[in-house]
Amino acid sequence: MQTGNRLRNILYLLALVKIVIPYFLQNNFYEPHRDEFLYLAEGHHLAWGFMEVPPMLSLFAWLTHLFGNGMFWIKLWPSLFGAATFIVAGEIILSLGGKAFALLLLFLPFIFGAYLRVFFLFQPNPPEIFFWTMIVYGIIRFIQTAENKWLYIFGISVGLGMMSKYSVAFFTVSIIGALLFTKHRKIFLNKHFWYASLAGLIIFLPNILWQYSYNFPVLHHMKELQRTQLQYVDPSDFLIGQLIMNGPCVFIWLTGLRGLLFSKKIKEYRFIGFAYIFVIILLLIGHGKIYYSLGAYPALFAFGAYRLEQFTIRKRKAWRYAFVLIPVVLGTLMIPIALPVFQPQKLAAFYVKMNIKETGTLKWEDLKDHPLPQDFADMIGWEEMAQKMSRAYEMLDSNEKKHTILFCDNYGMAGAVTFYAGKYHLPGAYSDNASFLYWLPQNIHIDNLLLLTDDKNEMQHDFIKNFSFAAVTDSITTPMAREHGDLVILLKGANNAFNQTFKEKIEKDKAAFR
Repeated sequence: MQTGNRLRNILYLLALVKIVIPYFLQNNFYEPHRDEFLYLAEGHHLAWGFMEVPPMLSLFAWLTHLFGNGMFWIKLWPSLFGAATFIVAGEIILSLGGKAFALLLLFLPFIFGAYLRVFFLFQPNPPEIFFWTMIVYGIIRFIQTAENKWLYIFGISVGLGMMSKYSVAFFTVSIIGALLFTKHRKIFLNKHFWYASLAGLIIFLPNILWQYSYNFPVLHHMKELQRTQLQYVDPSDFLIGQLIMNGPCVFIWLTGLRGLLFSKKIKEYRFIGFAYIFVIILLLIGHGKIYYSLGAYPALFAFGAYRLEQFTIRKRKAWRYAFVLIPVVLGTLMIPIALPVFQPQKLAAFYVKMNIKETGTLKWEDLKDHPLPQDFADMIGWEEMAQKMSRAYEMLDSNEKKHTILFCDNYGMAGAVTFYAGKYHLPGAYSDNASFLYWLPQNIHIDNLLLLTDDKNEMQHDFIKNFSFAAVTDSITTPMAREHGDLVILLKGANNAFNQTFKEKIEKDKAAFR
């Protein structure tokens, strides 16, 4: 009992370190990520679903607003999910009889790899990865104990996971398919498995009903994602990415996968290895992005850490130094790729010096290389955007302000302006992009328009003629920001023709999702 308590104390201490470290690593020059602004905006519009994601993250966004919108709170929720994922994976190790060294090995990929960034971004991925891990843990514990409560943990985890991100369905299908290929297929004869599955369905049902009422916008969103991004994902790049994501610790999860597939000592859990293969195949077929598979790895890391610990017990313990030093040395070099530890200019210079370009890290969705990774370029320039929108807004008199709409080309702009609106005395911003489309007021009428656009030729478009006044007031100048060069345009005196055209466009856009 004392040994068990000591090991759990180690586990919880490492989890606490996992929460704290990213706060010290990320340079405070950086702002929330483009996507974080969207998810934070969803906290102002609580619903059972959104165009892009299920509703779970919006609850944490609502809490973030309640607590003051500080960066500490924005980053706390993904950090907590990261720590919880580590704890669950650690419990897998302890359930196998693993000790402190296995827990230490498990800790390494949470600091020296893709999880360092993922668990510091306010996005659906952190809860998704956590619930993927809980799904596996529920089945493992049922196999170990034959207690039906673990089937309900499995079912509830599926339901909550689907309320965090729809890709949980890929892993659930893979787990179920994998169980069919093992002796554990008898689980499907247990009535509690079906009761637990029903519980998961009931948890997810509100989102299904929401999707139905909006004509399943997630399908339209996936088609758009496939058209604009996923079709460019090369299968070979995806497979190579599985090795690179957690590069310094790749030997740990490969050891776990090999053991799960071939070792007789842990053959009881072979379904986990099969599930991993199945989910990789599904993601290859669907042209999934490299990081879509991240939820499958905590369990592999747990089994790999356990197997490597057992190896060092049977063989020379000197191997332990190598198993720790390799990830620490290589992982330390990778930290500036995982998190923006320096300001942009210094970071870009570091990448040039280290020839990071060859790794593909600097390639954006446009398939071109840039000075910063796309995620980091999506973390700068936003407050400047709000400041310059505010300056343009202050050019209006009090009466004009009452009849002015702030409109942005994309959800990142609209989310950022809304996020900083209180600080810069602005009304909330609107957009017809992503879920912001749903939040546009019915029968909106525009007299004056303060437009934020990434179209450098906006002033040449015909609609400009429908305003009595039009002028570019400023542009975004933050170096290396993805929104560098975006224009702030002040438009006054919209005529009826513009309002009619605008109304028809919005109705058409909304109709596409109904």
